Amino acid sequence: MSNHNEISSFIWNVCDDVLRGLFKQHEYGDVILPFLVLRRLDCVLDGKKDEILKIHEEYKDKFDDTSKIIHSKLNLKFSNYSRYDLRRLKDEPNKLSDNFYDYLSSFSTNVQDIIQNFGLQKHIDKLESNNKLYLLIEKFTDIDLHPSNVDNHVMGNIFEELLRKFSEMSNETSGEHYTPRDVVKLLVSLVFSSDKEKLSEPNKIISVYDPCCGTGGMLTTGKDWVQQNINKEIDINLFGQELNPQTYSICKSDFLITDEEPDHIKLGSTLTNDQHSEGNRKFDYMITNPPFGVSWKSEQKQIKNESEEHGGRFSVGLPRVSDGSLLFLQHMISKMEIQGSRIGVVFNGSPLFTGDGGSGESEIRRWIIENDMLECVVSLPDQLFFNTGISTYIWIVTNKKKSQRKGKVQLIDGSTFYKPMKKSLGSKRKEISSEQTESLIQSYKNFEENEFSKIFDNEFFGYTKVTIEQPLVENGKMILKKDGNPKPNSKLRDSERIPLTEDIEDYFNREVEPHLSHSWMDRDKDKVGYEINFTKYFYQYKPLRSLGDITSDLLELEKESEGIFKEIVNG
Repeated sequence: MSNHNEISSFIWNVCDDVLRGLFKQHEYGDVILPFLVLRRLDCVLDGKKDEILKIHEEYKDKFDDTSKIIHSKLNLKFSNYSRYDLRRLKDEPNKLSDNFYDYLSSFSTNVQDIIQNFGLQKHIDKLESNNKLYLLIEKFTDIDLHPSNVDNHVMGNIFEELLRKFSEMSNETSGEHYTPRDVVKLLVSLVFSSDKEKLSEPNKIISVYDPCCGTGGMLTTGKDWVQQNINKEIDINLFGQELNPQTYSICKSDFLITDEEPDHIKLGSTLTNDQHSEGNRKFDYMITNPPFGVSWKSEQKQIKNESEEHGGRFSVGLPRVSDGSLLFLQHMISKMEIQGSRIGVVFNGSPLFTGDGGSGESEIRRWIIENDMLECVVSLPDQLFFNTGISTYIWIVTNKKKSQRKGKVQLIDGSTFYKPMKKSLGSKRKEISSEQTESLIQSYKNFEENEFSKIFDNEFFGYTKVTIEQPLVENGKMILKKDGNPKPNSKLRDSERIPLTEDIEDYFNREVEPHLSHSWMDRDKDKVGYEINFTKYFYQYKPLRSLGDITSDLLELEKESEGIFKEIVNG
């Protein structure tokens, strides 16, 4: 087996054969995924086990940790000096549990971190006491996961397929662990394609960061895309952080097996425990799909404290507690290089328009747009993600726009750029083909207006929310304050959103005063807001059908139904 569908199906059957009845369905992933990683690690070390044991025996009395010597002599990134691996554990079934712990504890330190964060140990005793540990090991040793048989791309697909199924069973937050590859390819194309000349320079070294890296698929796909489409010799350093211990362990183990640097992957909350803050680290490119509509209430105190710090990541404003998406974008902007960085992020619709003028969301949008950082927003089709059918958007943000884009924002309507999938995967019923991706990229690179592309000045998205007051009238008489001005009637108080492109006095005189002759504006309450009403800008009017056409269709339907009725009656 080398096809990811075959291996995924095989492992899924292992769940039915071994775990059913012993574990709840939402626990399957906690057991299966660590074993999948262990089997992969064993296969990578296959053929080197005896050499590792020999070196360990030679130096174990001289050094507490022989792994560095083993790695140096055998050019390995990790090792296991136990005389056991999953296959050899089967040789002593009567000592299986003890030997299994010996096997786990004999991995090098960098693997110990992965194992501990999987939390596998708590399940081993349960498997052993129910006579299922041997059976599970036996099942996994039936599959060959050596990189020569299953490359990293296929291995990534296996992890994502299993994670999708496990998350569906446990009703986890949609999109929390992974992003469909078609979406990732579009995102990385948008982020990197406009820097082709820069990325083609000889001896080029760049950094790419994902603050919600999950299993690392977005990072590795981004690297592959640049090397395949722009510069195969470029040196790309990948960095990430992940909150979920299980997906962190998968990502780190994948980096360990490949030529990536596993220590660049950190565990913890990016919002309250930035693990890449040392030395005020910045990144050239940042790509991510933060969780949609996830509350940050549990971290509210720390985030609020940082928002009150001058120059803190969140000092511009805070979104509502029910959705922390814009917090991640603020975090990434704080990681931008002075000489220029590019960010690609997948959002749902909320960050575009949620929050009135003066609210946290509006203030964040205002800061980004007025500082000329929002370059492009691309709307995507609905039903693209595995666990949710909602519509999503890709934002491209940069602090170094090209001259023709300065002061402007491009909006691309990609909602119709999809093809139906032959077989649905959870909620994912649509996918973006390579040809459709290329069409969207060309629309972006051409930077021209057409049916699917609109270009606006930054201030187009801004407005002033002006408070409109009307006088308090009692018994037909206007009530005046001590200064002689009318007393406002709070029950009739209203507001108008006046575009920044309009003169406020002119707008009031034209749109308000003719209808409310005694009204006035309280300019002390003015609030500037920003929103992007995507659907409105691409709305196309479709004339209603005439009454005659509708009547004609109804009469035709009546004739057809009458004919069917006669057939039924006449048998």
